[in-house]
Amino acid sequence: MKVQPSARVGVIVFLLYLVVFYGVWIATGIDYKHIGDSATTLFKWYVAPLAAGAVLLVIATTYLGWWGPVLKENVTAPRWTLIPGALMVVGAVVALATKNYSETTSLMLLALVLGSLGVGFCEEVATRGVLLVGLRGSVSESKAWFWATTLFALLHLPNWAFGVGPGALFQVLMAFLAGSSLYLVRRGTGSLVAAMAVHGLWDFSTFIGKGGLPLAFVAPVIGLIGLALVLVLLKARKDDDLAPSTARHAAA
Repeated sequence: MKVQPSARVGVIVFLLYLVVFYGVWIATGIDYKHIGDSATTLFKWYVAPLAAGAVLLVIATTYLGWWGPVLKENVTAPRWTLIPGALMVVGAVVALATKNYSETTSLMLLALVLGSLGVGFCEEVATRGVLLVGLRGSVSESKAWFWATTLFALLHLPNWAFGVGPGALFQVLMAFLAGSSLYLVRRGTGSLVAAMAVHGLWDFSTFIGKGGLPLAFVAPVIGLIGLALVLVLLKARKDDDLAPSTARHAAA
């Protein structure tokens, strides 16, 4: 790695991503509640900000030389940590199988696919990628999980100002729970790519079509299971398998 991992560097990249993403939203006059109205709104408010954010993240991660630790774990966790991620996949698949797609045009489908891929890539690289690697260079694994997940959750708070209102607080809570489950996907598979895939699939199944399995009722249950298993993992392993020194030695 060209730059030694630290919390400061990880947070800076995270904040730069927010500036780019929300900057595009502001420039294009976002109305959150109408993102999915048409192909035009999807490309403008879903695909475009994520594409801009992806460029920033690729440049920053390449400059830092962090692609290795961003994409891969040094030590994987037990397979039971994959339970929440597996439940997310099952929930997403059931939702997709039970939805009505009569109002989804081919261009809307394309935008939803591109946007979901963008969400999976950007939000995972920004939080459970660069931010987590940076935090691991400064604090224990338990604190790295907590702060990376907390900042991932707070990433959704600005939605309050873009049309969601007080409901953004619920989004923040749900994001913290989902972030814990996605942290376990990374730890259990040893790969951030797996977390990207689960994240993208979940968002795709949420935004496309009408009706289907109400994921809003399923998500809290899965999230609470994820949070509980994160706490079990961190207590069982303490901080020995991914201590901050791991990141510092990799940079040496």
